[in-house]
Amino acid sequence: MLSDHVLFIDAEAMVIDKPAGLPVTPGRDGGLSLENHLDSLRFGFQRWPSAVHRLDRDTSGCLLLARNPKTHRRFAAAFEAGLVEKDYVAVVDGVPEGEGGLIDMPLAKISSREDGWRIVPDAKGKPARTAWRRLAVADGRALIHFAPETGRTHQLRVHAASGLGFPIAGDPVYGRRGGAMLLHARCLLLPRGTKPPIRAVAPLPASFLALGFDEAMIGDAQP
Repeated sequence: MLSDHVLFIDAEAMVIDKPAGLPVTPGRDGGLSLENHLDSLRFGFQRWPSAVHRLDRDTSGCLLLARNPKTHRRFAAAFEAGLVEKDYVAVVDGVPEGEGGLIDMPLAKISSREDGWRIVPDAKGKPARTAWRRLAVADGRALIHFAPETGRTHQLRVHAASGLGFPIAGDPVYGRRGGAMLLHARCLLLPRGTKPPIRAVAPLPASFLALGFDEAMIGDAQP
């Protein structure tokens, strides 16, 4: 039940810890999506809450929902204005050189009848920037903290594979298929003027812990 995954809630907003494998919007396969759980997230309100942004189906972690249309519009505008801080952690299939840096790699969408669509680095594409920091290493894999400065589709997945040179573990499109994709939306922070900010931290999923990565390794890598 997603009602057990609530990280933050007040009269305007809710942040849930979305499980990996659950799409935010209904897919073509007709399987379950966030929509199938919205009634259980009303918590006394007549309206269903609505997702303000998206996470990929296989990405877990902080997902912001608005509890009425007015706040949905306000929160969406905050995302558009770049006022929302989102921090991620991921396990990549290898150990990047250096302790951290900035990946400045424009991205574009390509598609073909045979392979469908995907995102690729393209100097003429949309600007995409991601700050990164290596947090820990275990068994030839690295735990990486990502702080995206832009919000392009599949940005972190492509920046890991083509910017760091190592794809996110389990990435079925840009890496090696097999097992869960280890990308987790760890933190979300949204300022609200005179009101207290919306702030949520999603604990590491069991799939990270099983590889020897834990909360202590993340430290202060959050808003």
